[in-house]
Formats: sequence, C-alpha cells, structure tokens
Amino acid sequence: MSAFGFAHLRSRRHHSDIIEYLERIQATLDPFAGRFVIHGPPTEVLEGNWPGSMVLIGFPGLAEARAWYDSAAYQDILRLRTDHIEGDVLLIDGVGPGYDPAERARGLPAGSEPRE
Repeated sequence: MSAFGFAHLRSRRHHSDIIEYLERIQATLDPFAGRFVIHGPPTEVLEGNWPGSMVLIGFPGLAEARAWYDSAAYQDILRLRTDHIEGDVLLIDGVGPGYDPAERARGLPAGSEPRE
C-alpha cells in the first residue's frame, strides 16, 4: 500500500540553504522510489484558513518512507530546511483501492472520542 510524507510548512523564507535543499532532495528520494505529488503553493483555500504551503511525497510503502527520512543522505540536508522553515512533517499510510469510508463509519461508535 502506498504511503506518504506530508509537510505543512509555515514561515517560509527563500534562503540559499533552501535552494540547496531543493537541489539535493530528489537524489535522497530516488533510492526509496519517492516522488513529489504536491509541492505547493499555490493553493485554493475553500474552507477555513491555510497558512503556509503543503508538500506531499509518495512512496511505495511506509517502510520506504521511514527509510528515506532516516537515511544518512536526507539527514545530511535536513537542517537546510529546518533552520529556515517552521512546519510539521508526518509519515502516513495511504488507503487501498477498495477503501470504503462508509464501511469505516460503520465501525466507529457514535459519540466516542477518536483514538490517535
């Protein structure tokens, strides 16, 4: 099942380190079959408020996503981004081709708090 690296980036600044990070990141993704799916902006906000930009990187699975993030090559460039851009980064499994949100709803007890 596919997995994704998702970043919500705020307070972006175009620093020379960011340019270097962008020039080097694809080489860190290639060994793990990672590819950019979304590399925003621009965005069209339809509901609520969205400060910043979104990045979504696809991987064949969660193991590849974790291996990429933990790789020496990515860790070597990570500070180029984190020193200049505040944000949140997540790794998350995708859903399979037969995913049915109604089936998921049937499995949720009404009135309960969601589990993380």
